[in-house]
Amino acid sequence: MKIMTVVGARPQFIKAAAVSRVLRKENTEILVHTGQHYDENMSNIFFEELDIPKPDFNLGVGSASHGKQTGEMLIKIEELLLSEKPDAMLVYGDTNSTLAGALAASKLHVPVAHVEAGLRSYNKLMPEEQNRVLTDHISSMLFCPTVAAVNNLKNEGIEDNVYNVGDVMCDALYFYKAAAEKRHYNFSELKYIYDKPESSLENGYYLATIHRAENTDGPEKVKNILSALENLDFPVIFPVHPRTRTIINTIIEQSKYKNIHFVEPVGYLYMIFLEYNAKKIITDSGGLQKEAYLLKVPCVTVREQTEWVETLMGSWNVLAHAETEDIINKAANTKPDPLMWKDYYGGGNAAEKICGTLASILK
Repeated sequence: MKIMTVVGARPQFIKAAAVSRVLRKENTEILVHTGQHYDENMSNIFFEELDIPKPDFNLGVGSASHGKQTGEMLIKIEELLLSEKPDAMLVYGDTNSTLAGALAASKLHVPVAHVEAGLRSYNKLMPEEQNRVLTDHISSMLFCPTVAAVNNLKNEGIEDNVYNVGDVMCDALYFYKAAAEKRHYNFSELKYIYDKPESSLENGYYLATIHRAENTDGPEKVKNILSALENLDFPVIFPVHPRTRTIINTIIEQSKYKNIHFVEPVGYLYMIFLEYNAKKIITDSGGLQKEAYLLKVPCVTVREQTEWVETLMGSWNVLAHAETEDIINKAANTKPDPLMWKDYYGGGNAAEKICGTLASILK
């Protein structure tokens, strides 16, 4: 098979690492990086430390409005499809890169395989929800991570070529956790954006990430979230996403946060180390709330809904409004039930199932 894979954002690099490792054993893969995440800590470091093959093409699209970014990707991906003539297009998740790759291929009648199909938050104000729904409805092969995702597609009338393969993030997490444990990371490797707070991390910490548009398109919600983190009972390690940093740069001048360790984004292996050693995780990331669940670390998700509904069972993950008191309350008082933890996401062999299904359909 000749498969074109389109990636553009940090979580997609991780998922592609798991699948490409299997796919390239017997097939040709053309890896296309749209450039949606383009700085060193959000992009290049992932290809290096996860041993992901270097992209065959880097479109260099970068940041822009949703329309401009998606449009530029669409034009450039279409050109590659016409010149490379792959047997199928492989896309991951719910980003603008996902939609652009799927739409370009669909228009040219190239079969689209969507990994993480069927996820729904049922909040169409989220750009990610729009991307994933549209991608599912033009895909030829839908690789679902859970039974719930399969049922979501069925409710929308999509039943053909739907496969519950498990979650490729399980493949990546289980594979790279062993590597992270061997690295012997420590806190001295954190690169601080602002002055290092006096609070010590040695006695325990929370890990926080905030980047979604609904939490960062304006300073008020960011202030509320930072106020909550500042008043938690343990210090907070906060790797700052470029989107969030722009707003924090305006806030940080007005107040000195003594409990929050604002640091540069870290590589995936270091992030796994920070995750499994954290007392709790506070995030709005879909991938991180799921990794927290798989690592059995309690999580507070600062969102109104989650597409990973299984993580809510047994209070391993709880939703919080972007309000100071609600985040503090959820972080302090939520206690997961160990007896309610179940493996909903497969045993770490999703990549093999995906590649096997592709081979059987495209042969």
